[in-house]
Amino acid sequence: MKLLQSLHNYDLSTFDWCLRRRHRQQLVEISRWISKSADGHLYAVAALVFLITRDYPLLTLLLIAFAIERSIYFVAKKYFRRNRPPQAIPGFQSIVQPSDQFSFPSGHTSAAFLMATLVSTLIPTAGWILFPWAVMVGMSRVLLGVHFPTDTVAGALLGHSIALFALTTLGYLASPL
Repeated sequence: MKLLQSLHNYDLSTFDWCLRRRHRQQLVEISRWISKSADGHLYAVAALVFLITRDYPLLTLLLIAFAIERSIYFVAKKYFRRNRPPQAIPGFQSIVQPSDQFSFPSGHTSAAFLMATLVSTLIPTAGWILFPWAVMVGMSRVLLGVHFPTDTVAGALLGHSIALFALTTLGYLASPL
């Protein structure tokens, strides 16, 4: 129980530090744009590109990975039922309206890390762009006030792990065993 309290205290102090920077309107606007970039539209475009180019193995990889990630994400949200910052901190209001009630894990961050890991494994040079973008997605969710920092860390670990699992299972990576 002491560990959970320590994590919660870390979350609150880190969250507070981030929010003291959000008075900068330019940072808020950039955070909105980055967060919107992970809403799912780009993932659908990637799937459409794979479909049009008839790259069915990559399309299958993308669809299977997202199906697994979204399933685990929804189960985790229902299981942990962690309140978002506006419900957990009296008087606090987030800048954007979240799409669901619970905070843990961050779905935007999870999907961003899933996509960054999948694409950069197949196109290594893309990692220089995609991983910093995925980190910024997680940071933007905190700065917009809809997630605590550990929500985004959990989302990053979830997305990255599911991507590695899908890549290994479908034969794109050698099995770690």
